[in-house]
Amino acid sequence: MTDEVLPPRGRDRGNKSLVRRATRADVNRVAAITVRAYVEDGFIDADNDYVEQLRDAAGRLSAAELWVAEIKGVLVGAVAFCPPGSTYRELAAEGEGEFRMLAVDPDSRGQGVASALVQRCLDRCLELGLTDLVLCSMPEMVPAHALYTSMGFVRDPALDWEVHSDVTLIGFRITA
Repeated sequence: MTDEVLPPRGRDRGNKSLVRRATRADVNRVAAITVRAYVEDGFIDADNDYVEQLRDAAGRLSAAELWVAEIKGVLVGAVAFCPPGSTYRELAAEGEGEFRMLAVDPDSRGQGVASALVQRCLDRCLELGLTDLVLCSMPEMVPAHALYTSMGFVRDPALDWEVHSDVTLIGFRITA
């Protein structure tokens, strides 16, 4: 698991994303980016109980594989890859990987950061011999769904689940 310099996708501003494992020094920035992305995009309110989970980057660092993306030395995105044994897994069956809480700083979008982070999760599945990568998403996260389908993910209604009476998540899957 070495750091990888991945070419940007989408709008090319001449930047490259460095995707690497997060360290303890990254958790405050990861927390801020994750909360900002979810709240500013209107997916959750700032007073929603889920904000505390989004803010808990330290928990993701210890219970999953927390990956971050940098552009020109600035941390601009993060994702939690949940391999077998991770307590952050919600959907993955035996032999599958899962990712959660993909977030890119709103000011750094369109530079291939999200696709680089998702690709790292796919690469981890291959490295670990996992067959599929799964995720769940809010139905309103249409731009994320477009990214997932462009990378080969397909909707998997068998992964859909109701978190609360007012929150249903929809599932996606790709064969690694």
